[in-house]
Amino acid sequence: MSHDLLLTNIRPMGGEPTDMLIRSGRIAGIGRGLSAPGIAIEDGGGALAIPGLVEAHTHLDKSLLGMGWRPHQAGPLLIDKIETERRLKGEWGIDPARQSARQVVQSLALGSTHILSHIDVDDAVGLAGVEGVLATRQAYAEVMDIQLVAFPQSGIMIRPGVAAMLADAMRLGCDIVGGLDPCGIDRDPKAHLDVVFGLAEQFGKPVDIHLHELGRLGAFSMELILERTRALGMQGQVTISHAVCLGDPDAALVAPLLDGIAALDIAIMSTGSPSAPVPPLAKLVGMGIRFCSGSDGIRDTWGPYGSGDMLERAKILGLRNNLRYDADVEKALAVCSFGGAAVMRLADYGLAPGCNADLVLVEGETLAEAVVTHRPRRLVVKRGRVVARAGTALVQAD
Repeated sequence: MSHDLLLTNIRPMGGEPTDMLIRSGRIAGIGRGLSAPGIAIEDGGGALAIPGLVEAHTHLDKSLLGMGWRPHQAGPLLIDKIETERRLKGEWGIDPARQSARQVVQSLALGSTHILSHIDVDDAVGLAGVEGVLATRQAYAEVMDIQLVAFPQSGIMIRPGVAAMLADAMRLGCDIVGGLDPCGIDRDPKAHLDVVFGLAEQFGKPVDIHLHELGRLGAFSMELILERTRALGMQGQVTISHAVCLGDPDAALVAPLLDGIAALDIAIMSTGSPSAPVPPLAKLVGMGIRFCSGSDGIRDTWGPYGSGDMLERAKILGLRNNLRYDADVEKALAVCSFGGAAVMRLADYGLAPGCNADLVLVEGETLAEAVVTHRPRRLVVKRGRVVARAGTALVQAD
C-alpha cells in the first residue's frame, strides 16, 4: 500500500535543509516551505536523508537471532562450516520462516528497505528454507522488498537430486539461480556451471555465484563464468559474490579479469571481509563495475557476528579498503545503497522526484559521519509509510 507524507527539515544526501512531499508512495516534490493540507507531517529535525539501504547479500533462512547465544562450533575450513550447519539446522530447530522474519524486522529497523537473500537448497533441508522465506516475503511485503536466490550451499554434483531441487525452487518463486565454488566444492566446474546457467536459461533468470576460491583457482573459475556469460548473451545478468581472487596482489592475474567483468557488465558483491582477500572497491567502482555489499550470515552457525546494519557495513568496507577521505567513505555508502540497487535492478530508486519513497533519516553532519558513527535511524520510510522510528521497527516478528 502506498502512502502520502510530508517530511520537513531534512537534508537529502547531506545537502541544505529542505522539505519532501510524498504522494502515493513516490517522491512528488522537494523544496523549502512545502505545504500539503490534510496529510501526515514528520519533522526531520535536520537529519540526513539517504535512500533506503540495500542488503544485497545475506542468508535469511539461517540466522540465530532470538534463539539465545550459541557458541560457535564449526572448524576453519569452508566445508567444516557447511557440514556443521547441515547438522545444527536440525539439532537447533532453525525454522526458516521464524528466523527470516526476525532478520527482516531487524534490518528494517536499521534502514534497509530491500534485501537479496540466498536460500539453501540441498539434500538435508530440501525446499523448506525456500518455502519458509517465501512466507516471510509475503508477510512483510508492505515493508520490505525481498529477492531470493536458490542457493546450493552444499554443492550440486556431489549431492544427487539437488539440481532438480533448484529447478523446483525456481518454480516456487525464487528470482535468481545460485552457484558455489565450481572447483572447490563440486570439483567439476563444467558440470556445475552447466546446471547453474542451464537453469538460468530455462527460467529466464539471472545468476549469482559465490566464489571463495583463491588465486589462480579462483581466476580459472571466474574465467569460466565470463565465458558462459559471453556465450549465452547474459551480459548484465550475472553477479559474482565474494570474488576473493580479485583481491590477489598479482596485478597480471587480476587485470584481465576486471576487464572482462567490466565488458560483460558482471556485478561484484563484497562484504569487506577482514579474513579473506577482497576486491578493491575504489578500483572497481572507478571502472564502472556494479558493486554491492551485504551482511552475509548474521549470527548463524558460520560465525557469531553481524547485525544487518548496512551503515556499519559501509564502515567495514571503508576500513577494509583504507577509505579515509569523506568522498571515499561516501563511495562505501553508495555501494550499500545505489550499488545494491543497481545489482538488484531496482526501478525508480533514489531521492529524486518520481522515485519510490524508500528512505532513511539518520543523524550526522555529513554522509561520512553517518557511516562512521552509524547512529540509530531516526526514521525509516517505505513507499511513503513510516516503518521504523528511533531505531525500532513498527512491525514485529514472533
